[in-house]
Amino acid sequence: MKKQTANVRQHIIDVARTLITHKGYSAVGLAEIVKAAGVPKGSFYYYFQSKEEFAEALLENYFIHYLIQVEEQLRGSEPARERLLRYFAFWKVTQGADLPESKCLVVKLGAEVCDQYDSMRSVLASGTREIILRITACIHQGQSDGSLPSEVDAKALAEELYQLWLGASLMAKIHTPDQAFDKAMSATKRLLA
Repeated sequence: MKKQTANVRQHIIDVARTLITHKGYSAVGLAEIVKAAGVPKGSFYYYFQSKEEFAEALLENYFIHYLIQVEEQLRGSEPARERLLRYFAFWKVTQGADLPESKCLVVKLGAEVCDQYDSMRSVLASGTREIILRITACIHQGQSDGSLPSEVDAKALAEELYQLWLGASLMAKIHTPDQAFDKAMSATKRLLA
């Protein structure tokens, strides 16, 4: 793909991400996306065969960038338990902020699109699996460095933690964000004890 083509395609994704994160997939029409991106409707179809294909690209792009952030939070020389707590503190800050570009698209779109669009569900499943794999690897490191219990099933714990924080993110949308995330952090510390 030529650089200019890739730039326009990425621009459409970037502009639409803010719209979709704020309103949801179904509430944002193609006309709104192309208007916000400043491109003709025909240009949209040059880069994406359909709105569904566009949403798949949006989710794939989200996971590429989010996985880099996950790796940054879980990397370091301190004990793995501390790195995990840093990652979940990062989650609290980004998901508690009122910035659409920092919001988790898994939380925003998961329930909305999974029942209707198998292809998007597949991208969400693949992306969340990658996040859980990185948490699992950090738990294994914690079992090696002695900061986490060695008898715990690392993959099961990683899945439990990730699901706990997804649930907290959903509750933060309904209730007070700080309260939901503080409870998730307390539960996380118990699970990592």
